[in-house]
Amino acid sequence: MNWLEVSLTVDGELAEAVADVLARFAPNGVMTEQGVTYNDAEDAGTPVGPITVRAYLEVNDQLEETRQKLEESLFYLGMIRSLPAPSYRQIADQNWMEAWKQHYKPIPIGRRLLILPAWMESPDSSRIAIKIDPGMAFGTGTHPTTQLCLELMENAFVKGRTSKVIDVGCGSGILSIAALKLGAEKVLGVDIDEESVKNSRENAEANGIGDELMLGVGSVQEILEGKFAFQSAPLVVANILAPVIVRLFEAGLAELVEPGGAIILSGILYEQEKNVIEAGQAQGLRMDARRQMGDWVALTMRR
Repeated sequence: MNWLEVSLTVDGELAEAVADVLARFAPNGVMTEQGVTYNDAEDAGTPVGPITVRAYLEVNDQLEETRQKLEESLFYLGMIRSLPAPSYRQIADQNWMEAWKQHYKPIPIGRRLLILPAWMESPDSSRIAIKIDPGMAFGTGTHPTTQLCLELMENAFVKGRTSKVIDVGCGSGILSIAALKLGAEKVLGVDIDEESVKNSRENAEANGIGDELMLGVGSVQEILEGKFAFQSAPLVVANILAPVIVRLFEAGLAELVEPGGAIILSGILYEQEKNVIEAGQAQGLRMDARRQMGDWVALTMRR
């Protein structure tokens, strides 16, 4: 089946009316696109600028009639307020998920790890395979922050066995899963997003991991309050954002690290590195290792 895409770019006041018109002729609904601006590193984003409204008409014997009716409806709307002419584009239907899967390749990390999409068998038995559904929460292995964090984690396990690990902001669960496969006996993963906790469990099951991974909704405060199985660990990982890491240090993040233990911090832009290091040092931590990939930096600090 082929489709005819129809789109109009309008201001915010007209977008809803245009979407309503297009929806009358598009059985699968309409979609809108708009630019986003960010006020700071933690900002979720604020929509800004014109809005493009898109709809897809089925290419069939009634297409020209449908198109004519759609344009008539837009003409009448345009009598109320001026509209741009609609743009049209032919699109061939395909199985988008399968096409996307064909382009997703295994990602080797460090000396021992290999990140795989959940549907793929490992092509390298010498590496530790970690299966992650790329459609889930943050942490698929493709982003430098995750790769840097995994490299530092691998090095931490080379230096010695780590019985327990705490993963603050576990996202997809990729770091928690890696910790267990590298030799941790128990891992506590927490996230403030309930959906991320659910995704972490699904990914853990895809890797054959069960109760050794303890998951829950929460953050540093909830861990320190004793709401989970343990309140500290020899290794703590936090792949979040630099401003969040600084704030978590103020909330007691360093207290999660057992004496002599280490914390791996990632999600840090180069220009934010100094702030994170100073925040950690203020809590009694010292620098131990550093990795950089492009603009992104990951750190290991030790208590």
